[in-house]
Amino acid sequence: MEQIINSLLENDLYKFSMGQAIYHQFPSYKTTWTFKCRNTDVHFTPEMLEEIKRQIRLYCQLSFKEDELEYLHSIRWLKGSYVDFLRLWKPRYEDFEISDDDECGLKIETRGTWLNTSMYEVPTLAIVNEVYFRMQYDYEQLMESFRERLQEKIDRLSKNEYMLATFSEFGLRRRLSAEAQELAVSHLAKAYLGNSNFLGTSNVYLARKYEIKPVGTMAHEWIMCTGQGDHRHNPAYSNYYALRAWVDEYGVLNGTALTDTITTDCFLRDFDLTYATLFTGVRHDSGDPYVWGDKIIEHYRKLGVDPKNKTLLFSDSLNFEKATTIYEYFHNECNVAFGIGTYIANDTCVKPLNIVMKVTLCNGQDVAKLSDVEGKGMCKNEKYVHYLKRSVSWRMENEVIKYV
Repeated sequence: MEQIINSLLENDLYKFSMGQAIYHQFPSYKTTWTFKCRNTDVHFTPEMLEEIKRQIRLYCQLSFKEDELEYLHSIRWLKGSYVDFLRLWKPRYEDFEISDDDECGLKIETRGTWLNTSMYEVPTLAIVNEVYFRMQYDYEQLMESFRERLQEKIDRLSKNEYMLATFSEFGLRRRLSAEAQELAVSHLAKAYLGNSNFLGTSNVYLARKYEIKPVGTMAHEWIMCTGQGDHRHNPAYSNYYALRAWVDEYGVLNGTALTDTITTDCFLRDFDLTYATLFTGVRHDSGDPYVWGDKIIEHYRKLGVDPKNKTLLFSDSLNFEKATTIYEYFHNECNVAFGIGTYIANDTCVKPLNIVMKVTLCNGQDVAKLSDVEGKGMCKNEKYVHYLKRSVSWRMENEVIKYV
C-alpha cells in the first residue's frame, strides 16, 4: 500500500491552533491517548495491524518543509515562535504502543508530551480508516459509489434542494482515503453550489493545495487538559480555565468556543459577557441541535449580545438534509455554519467506521468528557467520571448565576 500521510500539514487546523497555545502555555504537560473502535462488528486482521504499524512508521519519518512552514506562518494567528518550533518537530514512533490486545484486534495508545501526542490523533485515525477499507473491501467499488454520491450531493446543492449557507469539510479523521477526501474537496471548491457556500476544509494540506480556507479552532482535549490536567483545579470550572488561556493566546482572533466538554449548561456559567463578546461564535458537537441553539441564542440575549452578530457552528454527525433543516430553523436568528465530516469524506455503499482517539490521562491524572448526550466519553476510571459529575452538579445546584 502506498504511503497514506505524505505531509505533516495533513492534519486538522485545530491541532495547530491548540498546538501553539500548548507550546506557549503548557509545554510540560504530558498526556496519554487511547484508540477505540465503536463498531462492535468490526475486526482488524493481523495483516491490517502490520500495515497500520508500517504506515505510522512512515508518518513518523516526515518533517515540515520550508514552504509548508511559510504557509503556516501566513495564517494570521500563527506566530513565528511556534512555526520555528515546528521546524524542529517530528513525530516519534517511540510514543506509540500498537498491538492486537483489544476485542477489535487493534489497540493503539500514545504517551508523551501533549505537544507531541495531540498531533498524532488525526493522522493515526486517517491511517486506520484507509488501511481498513482498502484491505477489507473492493476499494475501487467503494470509490465508484463515493464518486456517484458526491456528484449527487453537488447536483442537489446546485438546484438549491439543500440549503447550507456556509459549510466546511471536516472529514480527515474518518475519510475513506486520501484520494476520496481530495476528490470531495476539489470538486466542492470548484462546483456551482447554488445558494450554499463551501468555505474550506479542516485538512490544512488540502486547504493549501486548493487555495481555500483552513478551518478549525479547539477540540475537547483543550478544555479537558487545561481544566483537569492541573490537579489544583476544580474540574467543574474546566471551561473557565480553557477560555481564559485561549484568550490569553489569541485575543479576539481564532474564536469559536466548543461548548459540550462538561455539558453546555455548565459552559454557559463561564461564557460571560467578556467571552461572549470576544469569541465570534460557538460550536455544537452533541445533543439536540435545536435545544442547544435556542439555549445559546437565549444566553446571548440575556447578556445583551445580538445573536445575529454571532455564528452557531454545527458539527455533530451531519448530512446535508439535517444541515438544511437546522439552517431553516436558525438562519433568521444568527449566523449559521456547518462542519461536515464523514458524510462528505466517507459516504459509500458500506457503513463507515466509528473510531475515535481520545485523551485519557493528563499529567498522570484521569480526564473525562461529559457531553450533552451519553456515550461519547472514554475515561478509563469510572470513579473519576462520577467525581466529575458530582463536581459539575454541585456547581450547577449551588452557584448563583450572573449574566455579566
